[in-house]
Amino acid sequence: MWHDVLLEKLLDRITGSTRPQRILRAVQKNSTRGSPCSVVNAIDDYCKHKEWAMNVGDEKGIIVDDVVLELKPITVLELGTYCAYSTVRIANLLPPEAKLITLEFNAESAAIAREIITWAGLEEKIQLIIGASGDWIPRLKEEFGIETFDLVFLDHWKDRYLPDTKLLEKCGLLKPGAVLLADNVICPGTPDYLDYVRNSPRMAGRGAEE
Repeated sequence: MWHDVLLEKLLDRITGSTRPQRILRAVQKNSTRGSPCSVVNAIDDYCKHKEWAMNVGDEKGIIVDDVVLELKPITVLELGTYCAYSTVRIANLLPPEAKLITLEFNAESAAIAREIITWAGLEEKIQLIIGASGDWIPRLKEEFGIETFDLVFLDHWKDRYLPDTKLLEKCGLLKPGAVLLADNVICPGTPDYLDYVRNSPRMAGRGAEE
């Protein structure tokens, strides 16, 4: 972990750019504009051979793909956009009428994500929101006309998994049978969230873990 942090800081100083900016350049250089699959492949290749990044990655990405293809959700919420890797991966598999709302707290990461989403040609299917999840979740119905979500992908701050899940329930945003797909619940781990989704009667059948 510390090795990754030190390497990132070193590359930032050497290149005069941030990791998200370097990922964007890799996408623009090594993928085809308007091709979501080539964008995903370009990010996978960069993170595999150049530097690690906070993406779900190609191995766990297959799990995400399988859930999306099986569920065929029409409304999707992603908490934690970063550079839009999973955003693009999910949106590319959604039915034509589907909508994905993705929420990113960091404005600089969101700016890069927006460029990558546009490069992938998915800007009509994706609504990117900048801000805190706790502030935005109660506003989603009013702002975007969303009644409920079929699928929620949690990949933001781990200490927000449980409070945001409870907030989604409180706001009535989880459709009966909706699936919660959560990354990194084992490492670094989210024991309080896991205990809740595994043992709360209201969450029976909702949880999916990575």
